[in-house]
Amino acid sequence: MYKQIKDRKIRIAVVGCGRISKNHFASIMQHADHLELAAICDNNRDLLAKKSQELQVPGFVHLDQMLKETKVDLVSLCTPSGFHPEQTILAARHGVHVMTEKPMATRWKDGLAMVKACDEAAVRLFVIKQNRRNSTLQLLKRAVTEKRFGRIHMVTLNVFWTRPQEYYDSAKWRGTWELDGGAFMNQASHYVDLLDWLIGPIADIQAMTGTLERDIEVEDTGVMNIRWRNGAMGSMSVTMLTYPKNLEGSITILGEKGTVRVGGVAVNDIQHWEFAEPMEYDTQIKEANYQTTSVYGFGHPLYFKNVIDVLRGEAEPETDGREGLKSLEVLIATYLSARDNKTISLPLEY
Repeated sequence: MYKQIKDRKIRIAVVGCGRISKNHFASIMQHADHLELAAICDNNRDLLAKKSQELQVPGFVHLDQMLKETKVDLVSLCTPSGFHPEQTILAARHGVHVMTEKPMATRWKDGLAMVKACDEAAVRLFVIKQNRRNSTLQLLKRAVTEKRFGRIHMVTLNVFWTRPQEYYDSAKWRGTWELDGGAFMNQASHYVDLLDWLIGPIADIQAMTGTLERDIEVEDTGVMNIRWRNGAMGSMSVTMLTYPKNLEGSITILGEKGTVRVGGVAVNDIQHWEFAEPMEYDTQIKEANYQTTSVYGFGHPLYFKNVIDVLRGEAEPETDGREGLKSLEVLIATYLSARDNKTISLPLEY
């Protein structure tokens, strides 16, 4: 069904040269044996000219022009989230595979349309969840998969970060409903992803959100209560108002036979790891912890590796469009609950 690329480098174009794109350019360089940066695209002409000269690749202001004039196999979308659906559908119509940053969309119907367009064009849709590849979370995922917790009773997640007003003022799209989303959808998106990936399908969500300090359309602070289908209960607290800098990105799981807390500024420090039945890999806990100066972690190159393997026909996608829909569904349910002051049950209507 999907055309494989085996006998040459995969030609990739990066769309959007802003904050997160550096992780993509670095990952492409790291996988230079398999990837060739063929073009870049950005609507900021000054930035585009600078990056085009720096990277020695052609630059385009308009995505449709780039798709018509260059032969690329894959586009990597580093643009504001609200642009992802239109750009994904356009790339699919040109027969080009798509890799998009989180969240895949800001509206539920747009996420569904992205998956449908890529299905119809027989191209891959990858939704980047690079934090899943971080060493601490890989160990936690293994423990959950091996059912070491027994029945999971309670799960709590905290994202206590800071984003000053200057951050939101740095671009017109930041802090808007249409293109960005708030603290849950943008900054805490990777933590929302952990709710389903680690614990399982969610049954009910109750949420409250508020814009307490920043001059933006969306929330800078929010809380969520969660009940999973397996009976576990939990909560998630998110704020971008922590003084004076990012403090914590954590998850705590309390189970019948195990207790784990992974904390640090971005789930990079396993602070408690205790199970009724020890396993050999428990000794790897300290090795898995790492220092980080970035909340993005170090998972992008590993994610790119999976994309390469999939396009070579050697692996299945770790997070494709349908997997991306899972966290988008939770995000949309969170906003519906906060807006309407009621419990939202999943799944949403398709």
